[in-house]
Amino acid sequence: MQTRILATLLAAGLSAFAAAAPEKLVLDSHHTKPEFAVNHLGFSTMRGFFKDTTGTLELDRDAKTAKLSAVIKAASVETGVDGLNEHLQKPEFFNVAQFPTVEVKADKFTFDGDKPVKAEGTLTMLGVTKPITLNIAFNKCDVRGVDKKFDCGAEVTTTIQRSDWGMKAYVPYVGDEVKITVEVEALRP
Repeated sequence: MQTRILATLLAAGLSAFAAAAPEKLVLDSHHTKPEFAVNHLGFSTMRGFFKDTTGTLELDRDAKTAKLSAVIKAASVETGVDGLNEHLQKPEFFNVAQFPTVEVKADKFTFDGDKPVKAEGTLTMLGVTKPITLNIAFNKCDVRGVDKKFDCGAEVTTTIQRSDWGMKAYVPYVGDEVKITVEVEALRP
């Protein structure tokens, strides 16, 4: 009798352990850099990124749910050219004095097995909030060998028309279509 009770309790405990709890993760600002690419006068593709991104990710791979909230400091824009960085901070582009942040939120995720492959949410920029779809190439969640921190990584991509958010300077000479790629790492706090 005691053996049956012990076996039942052990089985219940193991099945509860096997069901992974939702992960509450924090975006690793050292390894999460939103990058953008836009056509420049038809001659080249201008690229840049943002150096300061913070946020959270709640990921439950068993329940196939997730929630993302990210804040990008617009003044952290980096193109490799100081004058261009300053120009992009002015009112005709990111208008950082009036709109210091760009925000991304998503809570409708599509999974393939236990891997998120797409998320629907919103992008808020220049005081305008519009829906966006994020395509996710999920890498993995695991303990890093170097520092033993639990980490989840993915590459997230989307394409927007910047004029939809009111950023119309120099269109069509400087492209309206902006390709965005974000290598993301999120850590257990």
